Amino acid sequence: MPGWREFRGNGGGALTGFSDRFTGRVESYRQFRPRYPDAVVALLASACGLTAASTIADVAAGTGLLSEVFLQQGYEVVAVEPNNEMRAACETLVSMYSRLRCVAGAAEATGLPSRSFDLITVAQALHWFDLERARAEFARILRPGGWCAVIYNERRLGGDGFHDGYEKILHEFGIDYEVVQRQHLTADQMDRFFSPSSVRCAGFSNAQLLTLDGLTGRMVSSSYMPKPGHARHAAMLDAIAGLFEGYQVDGVVRLEYECAVSYGLIG
Repeated sequence: MPGWREFRGNGGGALTGFSDRFTGRVESYRQFRPRYPDAVVALLASACGLTAASTIADVAAGTGLLSEVFLQQGYEVVAVEPNNEMRAACETLVSMYSRLRCVAGAAEATGLPSRSFDLITVAQALHWFDLERARAEFARILRPGGWCAVIYNERRLGGDGFHDGYEKILHEFGIDYEVVQRQHLTADQMDRFFSPSSVRCAGFSNAQLLTLDGLTGRMVSSSYMPKPGHARHAAMLDAIAGLFEGYQVDGVVRLEYECAVSYGLIG
């Protein structure tokens, strides 16, 4: 689809320091990143044969944005997250969802018991992993016949003034935006990750209606954007405010996504 992020890009390999990149961005991430459509859960429940007894490992769970969608449907979820601040934010959900457990761990070394999960989910994170090691770990912790689902909210890159302007700000102020962009996986890498099973794909429209605070929070939640104290932080805020004023309607702008789901058997 023209104007949308290409999910499978150059496949440049994992950046170092992934677990630290979001330190100091947790509140923006929790408040202003897009949620995931309920249709994702419905798709995977049907395709993967999930039941009330199924157990899900949400790997690189962050603040629990995807975990919560499954928890709301009554599933048991173990959220695996290496970043201490992100994991602490996810743990605040435990008071609302008794079937959530949060653990420290990485995709390549979850620390979870073998053959214990029916589904592994990875939201907005597979491009950070060592794919060979992560796949081996996923095969270890999944029960026989277990599934993996890779989910990305793919932001619209252009096609109108607002989305073109959003992308322009990322290129102008992003510290290593182009480098991160090159991490997105190629079709061959995704196929190899799920091999010998075939990967299945689905997509759902998604969007955010954002105030100026929301648009600012959404931008600064990205790991490559300047934090407070950075020499270009104030100029970035001015650019965001200008973009908002140019395109807001009734105090909000609409940021559009395609929620892409790639799923298959592993193990």
